[in-house]
Amino acid sequence: MKAVGKSSEESIKGKKNLYKNWPLMSAIIVYCIFSLHDMAYTEIFSLWAVSPRALGGLSYSSEDVGVVLSITGFGMLVFQLILYPHIDKYLGPIMLTRICGMLSIPLLQSYPFMALLSGLSLHFSLNSASVMKNCLSVTIVTSTFILQNRAVEQDQRGAANGISMTAMSVFKAIGPACGGALLSWSEKRQHASFLPGMSNA
Repeated sequence: MKAVGKSSEESIKGKKNLYKNWPLMSAIIVYCIFSLHDMAYTEIFSLWAVSPRALGGLSYSSEDVGVVLSITGFGMLVFQLILYPHIDKYLGPIMLTRICGMLSIPLLQSYPFMALLSGLSLHFSLNSASVMKNCLSVTIVTSTFILQNRAVEQDQRGAANGISMTAMSVFKAIGPACGGALLSWSEKRQHASFLPGMSNA
């Protein structure tokens, strides 16, 4: 009995401290920062779509935004079930996260130019961009989950995921406030000399 007790104590002491596990902490940091970005994007997208065109928005109704989000959700479901497993197996989670992060930058920069479109071209462009953006987002989130679980032993995964979820919740809580503040700030800068809005273009 003493030998068993000693071996269990030694195994507990021998476990790596999760906060000193850099692969885990780096994956959690990326996950938290991207969760903040994703929550801010979700907040900004709806507000931007229903904003008047004079402020650089699309003058969409709430029903139109709901249709776009429905199409986006279906596209994400198809991507996650059919395409993601094959892409992850071929590229790996680290490379896939890097590629999706790089692709997100030009995709997000294309959104203001959609306000110049109208009719079918606007609907097609907006739906395509929304599906791609959310597929890139869910790919990054899933890949960081995989990296977090691979960074620890199986008996530490519960604690590691608990730390990750707690940190992510804090970042997601401030996401809507950051997104709303950023949109309000941008709409007030329509005639600014530095980084003006779309009406100055």
